[in-house]
Amino acid sequence: MTGIAEAVRAHLPGLALLAGGAIAATLIAGAVPGLQPLVVAVVIGVGVGNTVGVPEIAEPGVGVDKLFLETGIVLLGAAVAVEEFLTAGPTVLGLVVAVVAGGLLLGEVVARGLFRIGSPTSSLLAAGASICGVSAVVAIGRVLDARGADITFAAATILLFDAVTLVAFPLAGEWLGLTSRQFGVWAGVSMFSTGPVAAAGFAYSPEAGQWATVTKLARNSLLGGVAVAYSVAYTARSAADPDVRRLWAEFPKFLLGFLLVAAVANSGLLSPAALASIGRVSDALFALAFVGLGLSIRIEDMRAVGAAPVGAVLVHLLVVSATALAAVRWLL
Repeated sequence: MTGIAEAVRAHLPGLALLAGGAIAATLIAGAVPGLQPLVVAVVIGVGVGNTVGVPEIAEPGVGVDKLFLETGIVLLGAAVAVEEFLTAGPTVLGLVVAVVAGGLLLGEVVARGLFRIGSPTSSLLAAGASICGVSAVVAIGRVLDARGADITFAAATILLFDAVTLVAFPLAGEWLGLTSRQFGVWAGVSMFSTGPVAAAGFAYSPEAGQWATVTKLARNSLLGGVAVAYSVAYTARSAADPDVRRLWAEFPKFLLGFLLVAAVANSGLLSPAALASIGRVSDALFALAFVGLGLSIRIEDMRAVGAAPVGAVLVHLLVVSATALAAVRWLL
């Protein structure tokens, strides 16, 4: 019990910082019509993180933001209308598979052919841009036994684009006149990391946020298979290699929780009041997570990223997002 109490005390300052940012974001958004609190939460986090910084005493609690994000996504399953997603499911799933497969090939060709970036950095960039951002960079980096410097380099590049697309995609969606479903699917297949995808989606509309998150989770679920393929391609070992157990450790298991909650919510077992309460808890967890997301964005680190990886990922983003946009407008 003493150890648990000490752990709780160690996390309190950071949790208080996240909660303060989330409350401030809610109040500011409530005072400005049309302003989404989750966007304000990210902005507050970026502002605090790049001015006063995160105090050392708050770091353990702030580090829980990923848990809040994953739990919020799991609870978001309660807001999913399964019938609606089943209708578009095969189309969206086909688009996700095509984008991931084509994106990986494009990323490797562009990085190696146009920008002369060697392996495994080229593979880390391709995986990060095509699957699930920094999580994919880390997972594929471990599979390929990449150096820490390579992983850090690729992750910083992905984080740079996470920050840019978080702002650019909602603006582009408004300018293009996309529906909520079109924008959500477009962001879900084009942007990189899960947090920015969810933030951009909810900045557009609640419906867009749901579509963006579900589409992104479909992309995330392909990480294990892609990691096995990279392992085979780089090392000529079979897919039955013991490393597969390590891939399971990296698999985004909150996806399974999301599916379970969605199944329960659509079974009729929960009352409308219970579903509304779950939705409020999910919103609160997202607010906390997005403050943490903002705190993790370091403008100084973004400036240190080299021109070659930025160029390679930029070409990837432009080609994939333009192709996905055309497909989404045609199919949805």
